[in-house]
Amino acid sequence: MDALSYKTISAKKATANKEWLVVDAEGQTLGRFASKIASILRGKHKTSFTPHADCGDNVIIINAEKIRFTGNKLNEKEYKFFSGYPGGLRFEVAKNLLDRRPTYVVEHAIKGMLPKNKLGAELFRNLYVYAGNEHPHGAQQPKELKF
Repeated sequence: MDALSYKTISAKKATANKEWLVVDAEGQTLGRFASKIASILRGKHKTSFTPHADCGDNVIIINAEKIRFTGNKLNEKEYKFFSGYPGGLRFEVAKNLLDRRPTYVVEHAIKGMLPKNKLGAELFRNLYVYAGNEHPHGAQQPKELKF
């Protein structure tokens, strides 16, 4: 065995070998769940992980409204929204936001754990979050992933 027989794998978009995964968010703690999903979107669980390429999997999250917060975060954690105008800063408690827009809470947590550049924006497009138990991605034949 000579040194030339082994080559470092550098994945490209064409050779990424992406899969579709379904994850149930019911009963999961938000932060721990988001970090695992961000790692899967990035592709860090694969042996062919390449930092500068989108080699992660497509992830479908169901039951986003049943995500769990620890401690008193459900009543105390605040999300900020700014309109861009003077006096346009608005706050909303996690409990109200979870009732109104449950997918936003999960997406916001995962997006914060992805790179803050063009690659992060591209990786975020591989995430699909749904409030209920149903999703329209049956044609992709996603595999179920359990934590």
